Amino acid sequence: MQIVELREVTAQQLTDLMGLMKELSERVTMTEETLLHVLKDDNCRLFALMDEGSVMGCATLCVFHSPTGRKASVEDVVVSSRCRGRHWGRALMVRVLEEAQMFAPIEVQLTSKPKRVAANTLYQSLGFQRKETNCYRLALS
Repeated sequence: MQIVELREVTAQQLTDLMGLMKELSERVTMTEETLLHVLKDDNCRLFALMDEGSVMGCATLCVFHSPTGRKASVEDVVVSSRCRGRHWGRALMVRVLEEAQMFAPIEVQLTSKPKRVAANTLYQSLGFQRKETNCYRLALS
C-alpha cells in the first residue's frame, strides 16, 4: 500500500473512486467532471491509498481563508470495505494531516456520521475533538 496525491486519474482510478464514493454514501454522485474540478483546484489535494494499482481509499484536503484565519477541511474520507481493519485509514489521515501542517497555523475540520464508529474513533485518536455545533446543509441548484 502507498499513499499518493492524485493530480490526474486514469479511467480505472476514476471507476475506483466512483465505487469508493458509493461506499461513503449512496447519495453521492461523483462524475469525471466533478473529479476534474477537484484535481484542478489549487486549494484541494486528493490523496489516494493505492494497492496493486487500484485506489482502495481516499481523502481530500481543502484549504481556505476566512476572517478568523486559515482553515482546512478533510472531505470524503473512505477506505474500501475490502481493506478495513488494516490501519490504512490511519495512515491516510496521518498523511493528510502532515500536508495540512505545511499550512500552519491552521485549524482542520471534518465531519463524520455517528454510525461510522470506527472512523470516529480514529479521528479522536488523532486528536480531533467533537465540536458542539449544529451542521446545516442547503443544496442550491
